[in-house]
Amino acid sequence: MNKPIAVNTGLAWAAIGLLAYILLPWYTLDDGLFSFKWLWGGYAGDRDYAPALFQWLLHGKWWLAPIIVPLGIGVWAALKEDARLQVWAGLGGIFLALLQGFTIYHRGWAFDGLEAAFGELDGRQFGMGWGASLVVLASLFTLTTGLAGRGAVRGDVFVAGAIGLVVAMVVAFIAFPVSQILIRAFEDKEAAFSLSYLFSNLADDRVWGLNCLTGGRCGVAWNSFFLAVAVGIGTTTLGLAFALVATRTRFRYKRALRQLTLLPIITPPFVVGLAIILLFGRSGTVTQFAADLLGLEAGRWIYGFTGVFFAQMLAFTPIAFLVLIGVVEGVSPSLEEAAQTLRANDWTTFRTVSLPLMRPGLANAFLLGFIESLADFGNPLVLGGNYDVLSTEIFFAIVGAQHDPGRAASLAIVLLGMTLLAFFLQQFWLGRKTYTSVTGKGDAGVPLRLPRWVERVSLGLVLPWAGLTAVMYAMILVGGFVEIWGRDYSFTLKHYEAAFGIVQGEHGLVWSGTAWNSFFTTIQIAAISAVPTAIIGLLTAWLLVRQEFTAKRLFEFATMLSFAIPGTVIGVSYILAFNVPPLEITGTGMILIISFVFRNLPVGVRGGIAALSQIDKALDEASLTLRASNFTTLRRIVLPLLRPALLAALVYSFVRAMTAISAVIFLVSANYDMATSYILGRVENGDYGLAIAYSSALIFVMLLAIGLLQLLVGRRQLGRRNEQPAGAPA
Repeated sequence: MNKPIAVNTGLAWAAIGLLAYILLPWYTLDDGLFSFKWLWGGYAGDRDYAPALFQWLLHGKWWLAPIIVPLGIGVWAALKEDARLQVWAGLGGIFLALLQGFTIYHRGWAFDGLEAAFGELDGRQFGMGWGASLVVLASLFTLTTGLAGRGAVRGDVFVAGAIGLVVAMVVAFIAFPVSQILIRAFEDKEAAFSLSYLFSNLADDRVWGLNCLTGGRCGVAWNSFFLAVAVGIGTTTLGLAFALVATRTRFRYKRALRQLTLLPIITPPFVVGLAIILLFGRSGTVTQFAADLLGLEAGRWIYGFTGVFFAQMLAFTPIAFLVLIGVVEGVSPSLEEAAQTLRANDWTTFRTVSLPLMRPGLANAFLLGFIESLADFGNPLVLGGNYDVLSTEIFFAIVGAQHDPGRAASLAIVLLGMTLLAFFLQQFWLGRKTYTSVTGKGDAGVPLRLPRWVERVSLGLVLPWAGLTAVMYAMILVGGFVEIWGRDYSFTLKHYEAAFGIVQGEHGLVWSGTAWNSFFTTIQIAAISAVPTAIIGLLTAWLLVRQEFTAKRLFEFATMLSFAIPGTVIGVSYILAFNVPPLEITGTGMILIISFVFRNLPVGVRGGIAALSQIDKALDEASLTLRASNFTTLRRIVLPLLRPALLAALVYSFVRAMTAISAVIFLVSANYDMATSYILGRVENGDYGLAIAYSSALIFVMLLAIGLLQLLVGRRQLGRRNEQPAGAPA
């Protein structure tokens, strides 16, 4: 370890923690986290704005006094270069800050036992603000600097700090809220501890029954599992076909094809379900046309497994495509040319060289499709019919007439178990093989042209699917300009005027449309959350692939937790976790940003892992040999090669924040209403025209945003020719 860097880093963070304790407001401000009214004098004497030092000295918050001790020790330890003392100072600062935060709430002691032991508390406190947050963060980095000084992760301060930061965020914003809802699995309907109630829920025939084998209905666990496997295989296959057509064929309309694949994920899920019903439902356009043409009675085949599978394939194939496009582009043409030099034909080369190098991408695409299917809520709710799945059962257990959080939590445990199984099967399939194909050497090879039958199969899958997608979205766009979708097709602009009207008032233009407030809020929240989602996701992927540390596999699985659990459960768990101190953010924009960041984090992680698996570690080692730090190596060598994964993370996190509904419906407030909750309200009121008009506007905005992100991120340059190879040996 470079000692001056470690000393400067440790001293800087210790000083930041001490200054935050002395100068910054300790508690969350009523007028918002980003309000700076407290700067205009006299804030030390204000109970709301006072820093911890003055809360202790002037306002009787004696429990904040001990925190200054480890902060001072941290400064002393950094000056003395005492790594062991830094570790203890960091641990002490974190422990004392969290201890007082969890034990004292709005009305005093948080637990009855504490009041019985120490007596009634003359005082109260609210959630952590800037001062408390920076003290905890500074203590964390004091701890990681000390650990690096004692030889952890080869003494690298940046790597130690990155691991510590990501672990802390995963614990705070994934593990902690999830634990709050899972604890309810051990409580009966009267909120009393009961193991028997947990076991009765887990062993329920409605969960694990196999009556479908004898003509009845299967349990929700089996329904979810069969659906998730089918969707995982289907989306991976279709995503690979799209990626191959986009990168390995001379298909003329590749750019349009790429844009079309993104349409399903930039549309609110219930709008896609509604379009499917209007096309293939009992009174749907296609169903009625087929019935009249063939003289058959219109059926309800779209409701159930078939409809949900179809809708999820539409919704989640773009995820597989976004993961696989970078992986397919990363396959080294030189390796393929070497195989052909040894007289391998196109199919043999593709099967034995190209496809195995895509294995990390295929595994990650399947895992994401499997988990997305398990966690999906909107499509089963609209199209499920009698085909019940875990996500809808959890939702109705929470908000339905039964109101049984214990059952909902038990079903969440089943869902987590399936996710864990998929995760370990993926690891077993990948094994310990290496998939490196991007090295520091020049690669002027020409990408292999697909075997003819593979190209035909890929086009045969892609073109009909693209055509169907185009028809569905044409219906959605038209629906905003008709009086009543499905009944009266008279042209009108009233839906757009109601949503996005602008009128001339006494003092200038007035944004009179009812959708403007949620529209601007949604864009702001989505844009803010996209950047940390991509950065944290790729940083986590780099740590998992390039660094070795204790419990790495457990850490990797923990990053998938929020993705595996239905959004309804995430929404409820965030309310339970963050409605009281120490993190009191319910009803703010911050809780929406945090939920989006950690809900969408796995896409950045899995995409980054797939891309990093192809980049030779020798590039990192060469940079480190030339005395570059890990941070410089990551920024200047690795990150430019991760542009496809970075773009995928930015695009996916932005559009999912714009279109998410299941968690959002619990977290929105009067000041922070989101587009999807507004649209859902219009759908519930039967105002389909306005809902479709709003959805069309969102689609247009997100397409513009995606194009802008592509320009900003750019493409990675691998120094390869674009020409197709000459005829390969037969």
